[in-house]
Parts: sequence; structure tokens; C-alpha cells
Amino acid sequence: MSLSSHVEELKKKHQILSEQVEVAQRAPGTDDLEISELKKQKLRLKEEIERLSVDA
Repeated sequence: MSLSSHVEELKKKHQILSEQVEVAQRAPGTDDLEISELKKQKLRLKEEIERLSVDA
């Protein structure tokens, strides 16, 4: 897998997580811990995307 396709895949995953966070925040009774974990995953992906983009 090339670096650019890997970065694109990470961006897709980041977008999916972003949508999951939005849905979870709107849903009554969603555990704050679950939302927090989704946000952490999203941040890790964003950092990885930035790191790979700088290296390229």
C-alpha cells in the first residue's frame, strides 16, 4: 500500500469516527466515556495523518 493510499484510508476512518461522535452526542443516554473514547481515537488518527503527511 502506498503512503498516499494509507493516508486516504486514515482520513476515511477519521471521517467515520467524526460521524459516530456526532450521532453519539445527539443520542440521549450515550455514555460520556464512550464519546470520550471515540474522540481519542479520532485525535490519534488525526495525529497519524499529520505525521505521515509531514514525512511525505
